[in-house]
Amino acid sequence: MSRTVNRLSKLALSLALLAAAPLASAQTIPNLRIMAPASPGGGWDQTSRAIQGVMQDVGITKPVQVFNVPGAGGTIGLAQLYNAKGDGALMMTMGLVMVGAIQTNSSKVDLSRVTPLARLTGEYEVVVVPASSPYKNMGDLVAAWKVDPGKVAFAGGSAGGTDHMLVGLMAKAAGIDPKKMNYVPFSGGGETLAAVLGNQVAAAVAGYGEFEAQIKAGKLRAVGISSAKPQAGIDVPTLKSQGLNVELANWRGIVAPPGISSSEKAVLVSALDKMHASKEWKDTLKTRSWTDLYLSGSKFDVYLKLEAARTKEVLQSIGLVK
Repeated sequence: MSRTVNRLSKLALSLALLAAAPLASAQTIPNLRIMAPASPGGGWDQTSRAIQGVMQDVGITKPVQVFNVPGAGGTIGLAQLYNAKGDGALMMTMGLVMVGAIQTNSSKVDLSRVTPLARLTGEYEVVVVPASSPYKNMGDLVAAWKVDPGKVAFAGGSAGGTDHMLVGLMAKAAGIDPKKMNYVPFSGGGETLAAVLGNQVAAAVAGYGEFEAQIKAGKLRAVGISSAKPQAGIDVPTLKSQGLNVELANWRGIVAPPGISSSEKAVLVSALDKMHASKEWKDTLKTRSWTDLYLSGSKFDVYLKLEAARTKEVLQSIGLVK
């Protein structure tokens, strides 16, 4: 009888440990905080809160707190992250916009001073013209652009941002001096849209989502997308397929403060890997129409260095940085 009781006690203990396993897993990063270095509602904020929701729902870790530090293209938040050296329970959402802002704002802190964790999502850029435009494809647009670079105006987001960088890369690929191009920056997507719909510019550049409704309504014609290959559900030819060797994604990623241990970094990367593998994250990508560009660990370290170098080169070619 005593042996039976002992076996039952051991079994009960094993079941209790199994039941507690998700809770133990959830405490691997106690009190995880995610900084969104922008105002609430923007892309970095949305990404941060999506990570928060999935990590808590799946039981990867909890609680997870999101807080906002807006300003200067994310570089104010970047400086705060740098000052949080050694904090293994803090992450910051960032992306290509920040890579450019570091250059244009002459930030004292750059991304070589943080701990890269993962690239998460992205959105490819599209080039659109008004439906009444004489430019039927990218070839037509580039031909006119080469004749008089200053006459063919492109509208897009803020100077030095992803849209501006894409136009600079396109100019360089077409053999046009980027300093001679006519780029008209706007603070918001609505202003860019109004400019191209009103025929105030020859073309406009933004993420596909900004123009999707007008493209489907026949008010705008998409003549090129900045992806390496055609995108499912988007009937737009790539820039590469039309002779412009350009690829660019407005990607979002996540980094940690400097000075964390290799084991702390491994815990954070593992948590992100688990999140990325979950059904809940896949559902989030689908619901929000985010492109999965996941790249974690050392691969993201290398990618971030290459992207920083490319960004500096294109901004120098445009004339925005020395």
